[in-house]
Amino acid sequence: MTRNSRPNIVLLMADDLGVGDLCCYGNNTVSTPNIDRLASEGVRLTQHLAAASMCTPSRAAFLTGRYPIRSGMMSPYNLNRALTWLGGSGGLPTNETTFAKLLQHRGYRTGFIGKWHLGLSCASRNDHCYHPLSHGFDYFYGLPFGLLSDCQASQTPELHRWLRIKLWISTVVIGLVPLLLLVPKYARWFRVPWKVLLSFAFFTCLFFTSWYSSYGFIRRWNCILMRNHDIIQQPMNEERVSSLLLKEALAFMDRYKREPFLLFFSFLHVHSPLITKEKFVGHSKYGLYGDNVEEMDWMVGKILDALDRERLASHTLVYFTSDNGGRLESRDGAAQLGGWNGIYKGGRGTGGLEGGIRVPGIFRWPAVLEAGRVIDEPTSLMDIYPTLSYIGGGILPQDRVIDGRNVMPLLEGRVSHSEHEFLFHYCGVYLHAVRWHQRDCATVWKAHYVTPKFYPEGRGACYGSGICSCSGDVTYHDPPLLFDLSRDPSEALPLNPDNEAVFDSVIKKIEAAVKEHRRTLTPVPQQFSVFNTLWKPWLQPCCGTFPFCGCDKENDILPAAL
Repeated sequence: MTRNSRPNIVLLMADDLGVGDLCCYGNNTVSTPNIDRLASEGVRLTQHLAAASMCTPSRAAFLTGRYPIRSGMMSPYNLNRALTWLGGSGGLPTNETTFAKLLQHRGYRTGFIGKWHLGLSCASRNDHCYHPLSHGFDYFYGLPFGLLSDCQASQTPELHRWLRIKLWISTVVIGLVPLLLLVPKYARWFRVPWKVLLSFAFFTCLFFTSWYSSYGFIRRWNCILMRNHDIIQQPMNEERVSSLLLKEALAFMDRYKREPFLLFFSFLHVHSPLITKEKFVGHSKYGLYGDNVEEMDWMVGKILDALDRERLASHTLVYFTSDNGGRLESRDGAAQLGGWNGIYKGGRGTGGLEGGIRVPGIFRWPAVLEAGRVIDEPTSLMDIYPTLSYIGGGILPQDRVIDGRNVMPLLEGRVSHSEHEFLFHYCGVYLHAVRWHQRDCATVWKAHYVTPKFYPEGRGACYGSGICSCSGDVTYHDPPLLFDLSRDPSEALPLNPDNEAVFDSVIKKIEAAVKEHRRTLTPVPQQFSVFNTLWKPWLQPCCGTFPFCGCDKENDILPAAL
């Protein structure tokens, strides 16, 4: 097998998996033998970075090889940092070219299994302009949104929890007004016209209906399962969904094993509500979260076994990663339900802090890549785009900026340094930090212009709000906080002119890079605008007659092994 022959490609992406959750990245409390096997038989990246610390912008960058700010897939608001509703009108723009579309044009059969979360429809319920099949995938089976705690009726609501509490309180307060006005009316203190009472009562009903029509039915509106353009479960059966996804992934590989295929398996693991098979519950030393990690590892093993069984392993590039860092704020009382980001500060949603953006990165291609290689060079999820184009014989678009770099020369050992000199770390539309990898040495500098305010102070996460802010309730740094990541990867010891002689020259170099980067940005429609992020009844996917949506067309019997 040679590098010039087109391999099959299997992309495995976890949801909110911390870089410290895997044994091959230093964890000794959770068992991940199959992912560890990938690392021992392939190349492991130790400085692999997401383009955002939230799922929707990170996944947009992964598919397009471009910073999400270039496609309008980042939010100017703290409330909606990922797409919120399947009935919203934002999504990955149709003029973006994904790596699936590039490889589709080169004869690959392309399949997407699992969590999409990049939008669905633009103007009408069934136009599906943002659907995976509109972005280069031949087959889709999975959740057009993703997994939420709201998908399981017994769980604490996750989506806009604090806003919903405020809306309930506001409804009660408004509803008390007409009742309180009855007191002076019947006590005959002063006359209160019935029209006033009825007007207040009507306004209360209108206010309640306006928000409850969306927030009161999240499980039915967002938690649905689709095959291609058809809804097959609404709401989905969350207890079966992982087994169904694995079954579909294995079937896709079997269906196209005679021709080059691209399979993107986007796991629901390890996002809350941590739905886990009974045989894995209590399996790990780290509670339900560890159980969920170990179930995901088992699913990875099933995929690797299928490749071995069909003798496809040597002709298949397998890649494993996570969309962003572990979610530290996910808790059930004192129990931690989110991931561990190792020595790195912060987590999901914390802008440019390492814990939110440093993710696993493992490549295995036995015929081409040396087993056991470890690379400590800055690489990005955006690099997958030009890398897949290179190995699949695609042609990169020439009409746009591609921020990713082909990492095959680095993975093969033909070069020893990453092509990335600067990487820009956004939180929403705000630039929080910049990384500079000096070309003439191994030093990696990182300057923070903005950092989140943790609550309670010193706890390392935003437990009060559930997610850290990108603007407003943050700390601005002038001059920027500067760290030498090559000596201080945990960002514990900020440098200053007194303890770092080249402080001023490093900051000046980074600021020049920021200025040049901003010159390459062009205005684009904002997919997270207020209008786009509102729930719209006319865009809500519905199996049946709206608003009485509901169906279960998935009646296949699962094999006993799954």
